[in-house]
Amino acid sequence: MVGGGNAALCAALAAAEHRVSVLVLERAPESAAGGNSTFTAGAVRCVYNGVDDLRELVPDLSAEMIAITDFGSYTEENFFDDMGRVTEYRADPDLVELLVRRSRQTLLWMRSKGVRFAPIYGRQAFKVDGRFKFWGGLTIEAVGGGPGLVTSLTEAARTNGITIAYGTRALNLIAGDEGVTGVRFKCAGKTQEVRCKAVVLAAGGFESNTEWRTRYLGPGWDLAKVRGTSYNTGDGIRMALEVGAMPWGNWSGCHAVGWDRNAPAFGDLAVGDGFQKHSYPFSIMLNAHGQRFVDEGADFRNYTYAKYGRVILAQPGQFAWQLFDKKVLHLLRDEYRIRQVTRVQARTLEELVLKLDDVDAQEALKTVNAYNAAVQREVPFNPNIKDGRGTLGLVIPKSNWANTVDEPPFEAYAVTCGITFTFGGVKVNTQAQVIDTEGDPIHGLYAAGEMVGGIFYFNYPGGTGLMSGAVFGKIAGSSAGELASRAHGNTAGQ
Repeated sequence: MVGGGNAALCAALAAAEHRVSVLVLERAPESAAGGNSTFTAGAVRCVYNGVDDLRELVPDLSAEMIAITDFGSYTEENFFDDMGRVTEYRADPDLVELLVRRSRQTLLWMRSKGVRFAPIYGRQAFKVDGRFKFWGGLTIEAVGGGPGLVTSLTEAARTNGITIAYGTRALNLIAGDEGVTGVRFKCAGKTQEVRCKAVVLAAGGFESNTEWRTRYLGPGWDLAKVRGTSYNTGDGIRMALEVGAMPWGNWSGCHAVGWDRNAPAFGDLAVGDGFQKHSYPFSIMLNAHGQRFVDEGADFRNYTYAKYGRVILAQPGQFAWQLFDKKVLHLLRDEYRIRQVTRVQARTLEELVLKLDDVDAQEALKTVNAYNAAVQREVPFNPNIKDGRGTLGLVIPKSNWANTVDEPPFEAYAVTCGITFTFGGVKVNTQAQVIDTEGDPIHGLYAAGEMVGGIFYFNYPGGTGLMSGAVFGKIAGSSAGELASRAHGNTAGQ
């Protein structure tokens, strides 16, 4: 297995079920291992038909919490509809079918390996009139978030006799007419190789490669912050292409969000995903010209946040400010309260706009006043539903959750673009075999996680990245393990 995050570790565990020996090559040192998975909040999107299905995944869910919570359901049809809608119906239907239909059973399998899940109270359900209601098809997360997920999978891997080599960078695949037969890698300054019957590539996208970002995503992407690991530089994709893999998917697309303007160039494990600023549906966002530039309430956050980073990057200076007033401050997510935050506060709007660094204050005040006048105040505000409380007469409307910004204290947060992962990768079939440019499987080579092209285009539903990594990691590992098991009579293989 090349990689050390959610997809790679799921692949390793699935391969080990075939009683073969498994080696995981993780480029990062152990202190920074886990790829982008470690930087996530651990949310996973899966099918469930009601609270009984959730209780199988979260058996310690109390009767008291069930009594005050509307969990609803998230059916296969809902998942299919969301994947089609947000990817503009370009996603590979065969891969999407696997993702959707195997989502819940994959999480149950992960639970059997020791991963624990919990409902996402606070981020996905607000308490209104004494009752929580989950929204946007995203209901559970791994306990401990991304770090907890990686820790649980790592412990399971060790329990199952899987060897993890940290600080080990895969360099290239060993391949010939018979397919892929090994990997060359560098560890402790020395180049080595391992021979095996199957290789699973799960080494992430190329979001941490400035040159590739600019080459494939386009001008300006060299200026984006990287939300996660600095180690995802496209090595796995490059290795696959070098042996003839077919490039596939949305190579000019990526998952990119609103990220603190003054965050470091790469993710900080001490902060995790805290630099994100995802309460923007309750804000208005202004650019350097003091103008709104996007419908902040177009849909639930889950369906817009992964594409709004690109919109922010396109603004003058590659930044924006999110403005809130007292009415909604209690709804802000925990990430707005971290110490490393770019925030200003004021008692009047006139004072607030003067504090927005690099913004035309006069134009900003005009924009806020025009917005306030356009809010449909007669429509009730409800953060748990698309409430239809919008604006009238604005060139750029706000479709839901439109509250006037007129009650002190006021707060504003500066954001830029934070890239999470790239959508382009290699083509795989339903067994997670890598397909070559002739349309044939490359014997012995499999891929999973962010390396798989064809699943996400333009956008993605929140929580689908970890779910996809787990589903296709399990498929890739099972396929590789079965191949190695057949070749070695259940005695060896990688």
